[in-house]
Amino acid sequence: MRYLSTRGRADRKRFCEILLEGLAPDGGLYLPERYPQVDAAALQRLRQVFNQGAPGGYAALAFEILSLYIDDIPAADLRALCDKTYTEAVYGTPQIVPLKQLEPGFHLEALSNGPTLAFKDMAMQLLGNLFEYELARRGEELNILGATSGDTGSAAEYAMRGKKGVRVFMLSPHGRMSPFQQAQMFSLMDENIHNIAVEGVFDDCQDIVKNVSNDLEFKRAYKIGTVNSINWARLLAQVVYYFAGYFQATTTNDEQVSFTVPSGNFGNVCAGHVARQMGLPIRTLVVATNENDVLDEFFRTGVYRVRGSADTHETSSPSMDISKASNFERFVFDLLGRNGERVKAFFGEGLSREGRFDLSADPVFSEAASHYGFRSGKSTHADRLATIRDVFERHGVMIDTHTADGVKVAREYREAGIPMVVLETALPIKFAETIVEALGRQPDRPKQFEGIEALPKRVKVMPAHTEAIQAFIAKHCAAAT
Repeated sequence: MRYLSTRGRADRKRFCEILLEGLAPDGGLYLPERYPQVDAAALQRLRQVFNQGAPGGYAALAFEILSLYIDDIPAADLRALCDKTYTEAVYGTPQIVPLKQLEPGFHLEALSNGPTLAFKDMAMQLLGNLFEYELARRGEELNILGATSGDTGSAAEYAMRGKKGVRVFMLSPHGRMSPFQQAQMFSLMDENIHNIAVEGVFDDCQDIVKNVSNDLEFKRAYKIGTVNSINWARLLAQVVYYFAGYFQATTTNDEQVSFTVPSGNFGNVCAGHVARQMGLPIRTLVVATNENDVLDEFFRTGVYRVRGSADTHETSSPSMDISKASNFERFVFDLLGRNGERVKAFFGEGLSREGRFDLSADPVFSEAASHYGFRSGKSTHADRLATIRDVFERHGVMIDTHTADGVKVAREYREAGIPMVVLETALPIKFAETIVEALGRQPDRPKQFEGIEALPKRVKVMPAHTEAIQAFIAKHCAAAT
């Protein structure tokens, strides 16, 4: 299996090359040359491998799906990495991602059972093990530069702490995450973890990561890698739980399932797009946004319009306070018939010059819904409060603010006879202030996180300047040698 850039660069690379690289040298994102196809016989075999979520079933399913894309890691080693990652001891349940039925045909897929209580753990735990494996194989080190709007940072740091040959430099928007999210990251004292609070919004952090990745001389000199969902390995790991959700929501492979995904950076739902392209019987992929509705606007109108920092709303579902959806480029690449030149024109020159592009008059725009199955909707703070109350009062289930966005929008797209699965994104404790506002009570707190907000913190506040971040990385890399 070879991988290509969404912006048309001619060379092709293998999985372990792009694992450590992140962005392609031309600024594009990597995708496989083709999506492996899962026919009826293969789908039935995967259902049997998952074995209704019996112990070891999820790890075995992950191995089977990853093997379709990874042929430069020996099969025995890849299986061992999956077995090491997806354990009941880490996720607290043999299914790893069990479905919670709210009512017949309407489910939550629990993706928040990992170490940091957010869906990002599902991929990040595997990524940490893949990095450690490949770096040991090469005898190299890697400096990971990431950006987080809330959950990616802690998931990455918990996955990378103590990993040999890995340092983490994580950028987050200063003061814009929940107190619990900040405490999860900033209380880590591991020498290989560096937290940087950037004076700006998430998009400023993400822009810095891309700027550093596009500075090829600096990237090579300091061995910069990424853990954001621009890294294909992370997105690939997320494909697995779409298959697991499908198998739990159905009894035969003749059935279709729809998924609703709270989305800011388009990585989570892009994994669903990949699963659908492989042949998983997904009817619709519903993108749920908050007030930062750049994705909803595109799927409704064909116009992709990024917002500036001043127009990026600070909301009660802060992990979705994003107006530049990095992974969206992967979908647009497929939508445009894998035309790298057009993608480069839109996401390179077009967005930097005009801040928008318009596909409303292009015949391909209608295919986003008709061929690729995408729908969308948005949710507001009032919607979140109402949904959290309703789900708790009717079903006795407490959901976080982002999952509430998903439930609210999912209800608008339910179809008779088609199970709807909403991807749960985090546990409510991460957004306690809004839960208290909605329900008048504190959410449950896992014992390991009691008193976390009061712990000492190690974080550096810095301006949103790429050069300053590069100097910080260089300084700490020199100090470590």
